[in-house]
Amino acid sequence: MESAPRQIGGAKVICFTRIDNRHRPTGNCMQIVAGVLQEPADGLAICQYEGEEAYYLFGCDAQWNSVTDTWHQTLEEAKAQAEFEYTGVSGTWQEHE
Repeated sequence: MESAPRQIGGAKVICFTRIDNRHRPTGNCMQIVAGVLQEPADGLAICQYEGEEAYYLFGCDAQWNSVTDTWHQTLEEAKAQAEFEYTGVSGTWQEHE
């Protein structure tokens, strides 16, 4: 899985991480899309749309397409939600150089 693009779904990527053997899905949150329970994400990205103060935590497929999302007032809240869903994520966030 390559590095995340600079934008996902028109939102600027603030930070991202691949989900791999460094992480464990907690089962604390079930993501359902169109009535179908989603598998664990291949990657997570915290993004922000231009002109908005809120953040979105995107659960992405292997090509960094957003499959799921949650809305958060702050970056810290988005990161906390990510850790709630995937143990170990707090230590693997990356930012674009």
